[in-house]
Formats: sequence, C-alpha cells, structure tokens
Amino acid sequence: MSRKNQLPKINGQKQVAKSRLFTIEQLELTFSNGEERQYERMLGSGRGAVMIVPMLDSETILLVREYCAGTHSYELGFPKGLIDPGELPEQAANRELQEEIFYGSDQLQHLSQVMMAPAFFNAKMDIFIARHLYPAQLEGDEPEPLEVVSWSIKDYKNLLQQPDFKEARSIAALMLLVDHLFPNSLTSQDKSG
Repeated sequence: MSRKNQLPKINGQKQVAKSRLFTIEQLELTFSNGEERQYERMLGSGRGAVMIVPMLDSETILLVREYCAGTHSYELGFPKGLIDPGELPEQAANRELQEEIFYGSDQLQHLSQVMMAPAFFNAKMDIFIARHLYPAQLEGDEPEPLEVVSWSIKDYKNLLQQPDFKEARSIAALMLLVDHLFPNSLTSQDKSG
C-alpha cells in the first residue's frame, strides 16, 4: 500500500450516541503525515440492505411511493429494505418484493453494490434486477400500504424529472438498469462529451 493510500491509524474510538437504528461513533485518527483529527461516523446494523428494480415485463418497471420521515414527504423509489439476520442478499430482495409490491421473483440478478455517504456512514446496499415476477405476498413492517407505480423504462428521462423521484440510490439503480439494458445506447459522439 502506497503512502497516499495508507489508512489512518485509529488511536481511539467511542460511542457518543445511540438510537434504535444507528450508533454514532467518534474516532481519534492519526494520518500517515502525522496530522491528527477527530471524525464521527454512523454505524448501521452491519447486515447491509437491498434495493430491487422489479421488471413486470421487458419494458415496465415497478416503483413504490412511500412515506419518508427524513423529508416528511412521500417519495417514489424502488422497493428496498434491510437484510435480516441469517439472510442472503438475494433472499432479502425476494422477501422485500413480496412485502412491498406483492410479487416474488424467479430471476434475481445482482446489478451493483452502492454505498451511502461513505465519509459518514458504513451502509452498503446491493441492487438487484427482478424478472419473472409472480404474485406472492408477505406481511411487511410498513405502517400503511405502499402505492405501486408502473413506469416504462423507455420513459426513464421523464421519471428523472418527477418531483418525488429524488432519492439518490433509486436514481443510481435506474441509471445502472438503463446502462445494463441499453449498453450501446450512447453514440460515440455522446461518449466523448
């Protein structure tokens, strides 16, 4: 590992706050150049989370509109949730589909893993494409039924303009899907800038 990639030394760490969902930890760090700093980070459950892009058919994706406490608003995005203890990400993805949109999937394909605000948070999320959907329902933990919204993938640019489709992970999942489904959609001129 070169000096520029050498991780700082953790001289101390302590919990400074804790809630039902998060723990805030303070780190005392020394960097390779001798600089010392204090950082804070949020620790999640450590199990990870999943987001699923359900495809009802080759052109139709399904989204959910649900209440988001952070913005005190209803937001449009893809089904998602935490991985339960002992679950594999694929199992969690299929469970979340059945809880949130009342479909299961016979074909889950891992698309990518993304991180949310890695400077402050250790959360990782695996994104899946779900195909070959079939009706299936499990009881979830949502306080109210979620609105399921269908959208043509060919109209993804209009989806990006929707005032309630602003969650970065859902936008990343949509763009990863578009790139996966239409890998040669950009012309050489578009790629060069």
